[in-house]
Amino acid sequence: MRAVLDYFKTGITSLNFWKVASLWLICLLYVLFQGGKTSLMLFAMVTLLVAYWTVSGLGGIKRIKGTRTLSQTGDRSGILKAGEQVQVKLHVQPPRFLPLPYIVIREHLRRHNGDSWIFEDSIVPHFNHEGFLIYQTPPLERGRYVFASTECQSEDIFGLMKHKGGFQAGGEFRILPRTVFVPKWQLYSRNSRLAGPETAVSLSRRETTQINGVRDYMYGDRISRIHWNATAKTGSWKSKEFEHESLPKTILVVDAHSSSYQDPAQFELAVSTAASLIEYAIRERISMGMCTLGRPFRGFSPAEGLLERQQMLHHLVDIDAEGYGNHRDILEAKRDFFAPGAFFIFISPLVDERLLSVMHWARTRRMIPYHIHTGSPFQAPTREGGGRDNLHKHGFRGVSLSSLGELPVVLGGGQL
Repeated sequence: MRAVLDYFKTGITSLNFWKVASLWLICLLYVLFQGGKTSLMLFAMVTLLVAYWTVSGLGGIKRIKGTRTLSQTGDRSGILKAGEQVQVKLHVQPPRFLPLPYIVIREHLRRHNGDSWIFEDSIVPHFNHEGFLIYQTPPLERGRYVFASTECQSEDIFGLMKHKGGFQAGGEFRILPRTVFVPKWQLYSRNSRLAGPETAVSLSRRETTQINGVRDYMYGDRISRIHWNATAKTGSWKSKEFEHESLPKTILVVDAHSSSYQDPAQFELAVSTAASLIEYAIRERISMGMCTLGRPFRGFSPAEGLLERQQMLHHLVDIDAEGYGNHRDILEAKRDFFAPGAFFIFISPLVDERLLSVMHWARTRRMIPYHIHTGSPFQAPTREGGGRDNLHKHGFRGVSLSSLGELPVVLGGGQL
């Protein structure tokens, strides 16, 4: 009953509804005042046509159903990253008892930040009243995406009346941040001084008595290190590989303050940098945590498990630069989250006194501060270089990059 009322409420505001109503009323008056078989036959034909239009509006395309299937066009399956496309296959099932010459389908794809895309195409149902629509999205950036209700539109077999319907088929998916492969981070190199002279001893990782594998013999290895069984099997000298003591815990601190960024590309670079370092920690089995100084503060304690790392990556999917307030005050309020002796990796485009305040705070908490400056290609080089020199002058270390492709170079020791 509600569907009938909704149909007539919608029809009253439609011009086509009044055209049909006027035609039927004229035929009725023609029968009443003229009479005869001709007028009666004409009235019956118009009445049947109006009934067909009404049934089509109530039980036609308004009862359409559909399902949506998503697939990735890249080489990997199940993992969607920024820059990749998604292939959408829509299976449409219109009612079987009413023929539809064609169906115009309109899809709405919405991103978590309000961006939206509209995909529109038409299909001709098969003889079994089924249809398929396959299309491909443009390259998508990181974020959470959801499909709104699918709109469908069709005409009757005479092409006189248009009817609209729709269905909800779901189809939410996530796009992970763009990342780059980091083969080496000199901060974790043995006896590295990139994080400051005070960390040279802590970064010298002594070997334990736990055997981690077998490697080729190196000149200077003691006889006690030789793996005799592997040497006998392979015919070449092999030495035992022992595990090293664990590195200090690492905490990535992503600046998500709106006042820190001049354009959205800088924030995307900061998020992609954090995601790339998390993937590096997964490969190297480094105990790494992360926190975002946004609205609100969100922290993930350092861990080596894959599940914890996946939670960090998924947190970076739909984060925005919406934070506000003083950076140091926020960190001080969450000081229990930061353990003494940990690497404090601050990812931010700041180069002013706010940066020095954060780095000094990390040092007072007995952490090892390190800054990754996410600049912009349009930022003045003099300002960027001056901020880095000011940071080094106060005894802090870090690197600077203006694009994600520079990250493996600067972290590997290409520049400071």
